[in-house]
Amino acid sequence: MRNWLLPEYVEDILPVEALHIEVMRRQIIDLLFVHGYQHVMPPLLEYVESLLSGSGSDMDLHMFKVIDQLSGRMMGLRADMTPQVARIDAHLLNSEGITRLCYANSVLHTVPSGITQTREPLQIGAELYGHSGLESDLEVQQLMLRCLSISNVSKIHLDLGHVAVFRSLIKGANISLEFETELFSILQAKDISTLKEQCSKLEKNTREALMLLPELYGDKRILADAYRRLPDYPEIRMALNELSTAEEELKAIVDEISFDLADLRGYHYHTGMVFAAYASGCSNAIALGGRYDEIGKAFGRARSATGFSMDLREISRLVKPGIYPKGIRAPFQKRNKELEAKIEQLRKVGQIVVIELPGQKNESSDCDKQLVLHDGQWIVEEI
Repeated sequence: MRNWLLPEYVEDILPVEALHIEVMRRQIIDLLFVHGYQHVMPPLLEYVESLLSGSGSDMDLHMFKVIDQLSGRMMGLRADMTPQVARIDAHLLNSEGITRLCYANSVLHTVPSGITQTREPLQIGAELYGHSGLESDLEVQQLMLRCLSISNVSKIHLDLGHVAVFRSLIKGANISLEFETELFSILQAKDISTLKEQCSKLEKNTREALMLLPELYGDKRILADAYRRLPDYPEIRMALNELSTAEEELKAIVDEISFDLADLRGYHYHTGMVFAAYASGCSNAIALGGRYDEIGKAFGRARSATGFSMDLREISRLVKPGIYPKGIRAPFQKRNKELEAKIEQLRKVGQIVVIELPGQKNESSDCDKQLVLHDGQWIVEEI
């Protein structure tokens, strides 16, 4: 193996795609900024215990680990920035009111989450802390859809779920933690035959409700089925009401909305509504989010929280990048104040100006215009 070959699922990003990703990143960060989300930059390395707190607990197998040469403790290369941002909110900012934070940087995974995905996603996202109402869920969901829209992702399908439905059924049946974990895994796998076998141990109402969950997938008509056929627990009613309200509020800004009451993704840390965005051309969700009200507890302060994240590299593959912009070629002239002023003027308005170096005249193939002196004035003309 040649020493310049990269590991599997690790790749360079070349200029056209790199510019495309960077433009999307800037647009999204600017959008989050005007909505009051403050940008934070957590470190790439932390002690493993911190990275695995809260929502990071599911990331243990996805995390690269190294020994800190200074302390001898185990450190991890972050696989998800959500627990880091929660630590910043709970431990460093320590605000009593609502806090809105956003982030954009690379994370590392030991294995890719999909056959076409990288082990170095460029994660961008937003988190809202300090509010437990549906209004903050809707703010985050609407913001996620706007981020996808300004990235030129078309025909977005939004999938909504609510972990409180399953939690309420488990709580009402007084099911052990071990059996709960087993049922969770079965529902995640959509293994109906095994679910039927395991549910035979339960009393009739719980058995029928759990067997019904995989069927409760589709448009808003399934909510009516859920209202009618699931047990009349207050938590379930509230969850279904929240899903119904979300559909009404979001349907005008998304192409399609569906519901999946058996979707338990992130069940171990999510506490309320969960959501995922899909687009044609990608079998995986292109953006994920949900409510996770206990995430700050490991850092000394449990906070209501909701948020979303997405991988800019995955999104960039769904949107055809433009042609890398051509620049303006300028001659190399020492101490020419008029030429320097013209170059500075062009660059201030976003024009690419490439100054030819001595011995390389007329070799800039990335330029389609040039600066020429005409009647004592520097002007731009086509090459």
